[in-house]
Amino acid sequence: MGFNCGIVGLPNVGKSTLFNALTATAAAESANYPFCTIEPNVGRVGVPDPRLDIIAQIGGSQKIIPTTLEFVDIAGLVRGASKGEGLGNQFLGHIRSVDAIIHVVRCFEDDNITHVEGSVDPLRDKEIIEIELMLSDIESLEKRQVALSKKLRSKDADAQEQTDIVEKVLKILHVGSPARTFVPKESEKALFDDLHLLTAKPILYVCNVREEEAATGNAHTQKVAAMAEAENAKMVVISANIEAEIAALSEEEQKEFLESLGLQEKGLSQVIHQGYSLLGLLTFFTVGPKEARAWTVEKGSTAPQAAGKIHSDFERGFICADTIAYNDFVVNKGEAGAKEVGKLRQEGRNYIVSDGDIFHFKFNV
Repeated sequence: MGFNCGIVGLPNVGKSTLFNALTATAAAESANYPFCTIEPNVGRVGVPDPRLDIIAQIGGSQKIIPTTLEFVDIAGLVRGASKGEGLGNQFLGHIRSVDAIIHVVRCFEDDNITHVEGSVDPLRDKEIIEIELMLSDIESLEKRQVALSKKLRSKDADAQEQTDIVEKVLKILHVGSPARTFVPKESEKALFDDLHLLTAKPILYVCNVREEEAATGNAHTQKVAAMAEAENAKMVVISANIEAEIAALSEEEQKEFLESLGLQEKGLSQVIHQGYSLLGLLTFFTVGPKEARAWTVEKGSTAPQAAGKIHSDFERGFICADTIAYNDFVVNKGEAGAKEVGKLRQEGRNYIVSDGDIFHFKFNV
């Protein structure tokens, strides 16, 4: 599993259309009315990586298995969602379980598609969603404060540290800033992460535009870009309608269609690239006659931690990792060639994984 992203936004901004296109399914009903998504739809897609195909070809692998990305399509939120408006705050709970948030904002004009707020204004829409998430975080922290106060009276050793963090974050939320703007000290990071706050999650803004504006953007996307830069957040411009059209095309047809529109890559690829950067992820590979496979780990992971992504026994009984850099594997036409010129190396427990590493793990349990 690579990572999972919750797709959020106001009703009728194109969330479900984007979800259907990205997962190439019709699992999420797309309709011109609020709340057509009643339960969060979950779709997994293989992460496209041309390196995997090349590795598989060199290794003579029978099967190719990409790492995967999970999308969770969450029903459209409205003003007052944190207080039960619309379909209520049950959907805020669905957001709490994801690694990152893809916030879809409507950046297209269309009189045939109603807007819940009556006009198109992506910055206002973004603020509506963020306020609801912040209100939910405030409620969560205030409940935690009550529980911690009881622990403080019983002289609980950890309660004071937890209380300090809660108070610091509440101050930030009360002035209208999301929890992600809080910069914890090294000693506070674990406590902060344990709060599981909605507005602490990394965010990727997706501007949904008309087909003819997918390559150039428009005045709305320029405003979102400026806002994202000020927040140190990521942003991409996508036409959900284009993504829906190319989902049914072959790879070659997709390429021709995108070129005709002046686009270099499809929206899924943009989301993946920005998502990996957002979450600090990288890819390593395993290859053999049976299969070539891609795996995802966080930057800074050690070789044993990477081995654990394959099987917990690999991490527990880790001895070493035969390691070849991707470029060395390709240039020398595989493991045997890389070994012959000294490009295969044995790495131990403290080795930090690099993007594109090709591993053969040795373990004993």
